[in-house]
Amino acid sequence: MVHLRLATPADAPTIHALAHRIWWAHYPDIVTHAQIEFMLERGYSEPALVQQMAEGQAFHLVFADEQTEPLGYISMSPRGPGAYFIHKYYLDGAQQGKGFGAQAFQQLLLQYPDLQEVRLAVNRKNYKSINFYFKIGFTIHHCMDVDIGNGFFMNDFEMVWIKK
Repeated sequence: MVHLRLATPADAPTIHALAHRIWWAHYPDIVTHAQIEFMLERGYSEPALVQQMAEGQAFHLVFADEQTEPLGYISMSPRGPGAYFIHKYYLDGAQQGKGFGAQAFQQLLLQYPDLQEVRLAVNRKNYKSINFYFKIGFTIHHCMDVDIGNGFFMNDFEMVWIKK
């Protein structure tokens, strides 16, 4: 079983380290090394993480029971009454396939009793994650190509989960 703990700015170094480990293990077959470096610097430097928290992203560290080190993190922010957006949903690759991701999503839902809808963006070549999101009830809403600077684009699906 997993549990979530709301992160604070003091957890930025932990999230930074997790992001680097997870991204370098997962993304080299999906985007270029240069884009990974750019995105990690832009979104996962310790100051960037603290700024995201200050701007309203709630970061949740994901722990497996009886583990003291987090196995991942999720960040989410409100987008309107009952509507939320997941900015980040990452688990250590060594922990994937054990049900922790689905358990973490269920725990996340409990943190937001007003939640009716959740959206997220996922790279269109990130088949493993897309299939995971399908498994927990997300559907593809639309395709989007977002210019993130330095000649890089995020070629994503926006996916949506609606409470039944």
